[in-house]
Amino acid sequence: MLVYLAEFIGTAILILLGGGVVAGVSLARSKALNGGWIVVTMGWGMAVAMAVYVVGSTSGAHINPAVTLGLASIGEFEWALVPGYIAAQVAGAFVGACLVFLAYSAHWKHTEDPEAKLGVFSTSPGVRNPIANLATEIIGTAMLLLGILGIGANADAVTAEGGVDLSGLFANGLAPLLVGLLVLAIGLSIGGPTGYAINPARDLGPRIAHAVLPIPGKGSSDWGYSWIPVVGPIIGGLIGAWIWKLTGFGG
Repeated sequence: MLVYLAEFIGTAILILLGGGVVAGVSLARSKALNGGWIVVTMGWGMAVAMAVYVVGSTSGAHINPAVTLGLASIGEFEWALVPGYIAAQVAGAFVGACLVFLAYSAHWKHTEDPEAKLGVFSTSPGVRNPIANLATEIIGTAMLLLGILGIGANADAVTAEGGVDLSGLFANGLAPLLVGLLVLAIGLSIGGPTGYAINPARDLGPRIAHAVLPIPGKGSSDWGYSWIPVVGPIIGGLIGAWIWKLTGFGG
């Protein structure tokens, strides 16, 4: 049960800090209003890194169903744990979104644009084109899995002069930050078209929160688009994991 709790807390941290930065740059009278895309992507990257630092040693800090499914598909994770991990991730994302709602509770009524409010909780495309939007999420999540697996493989190979094993230092001290920088890079490069969910829990849990929370003037939760940031990342995660496995990059 501890691993499920860790995934729940890790994903809640991810959304609290990631959704929080979106709220900061989007909601009226926020000190960070109009901070821009650089601020958003940096915030999400550091949100991932902090979540991995907190729970990585306990659960591996998947904090993303696409990561869990991708790793399980190539034999790097137990299938028996997959349902519990995914349930914990979605639930954690919901709770993290509720915490963002509370943190910015004084700002919702001052923000007139319903799309700005929805954007705090879930992603939406700049140009609504289901095929293009799905492709963007697939590509971004495939890169995420390749990067995660590559960082992990390098951790296993790190030694210093004289044969000192530094893999633990790399894996526990540096790797979480590198994963955060990976998410930052994905956001800066291909995050613009869809807002880069690259994580079904990151979008679904908060979208549910948006639907049920008493947000003044919130408008639609845009369920017509909601399948894309769920299906796209799952497909991308599987593709990225299998590219890694079939190429033999991990040795």
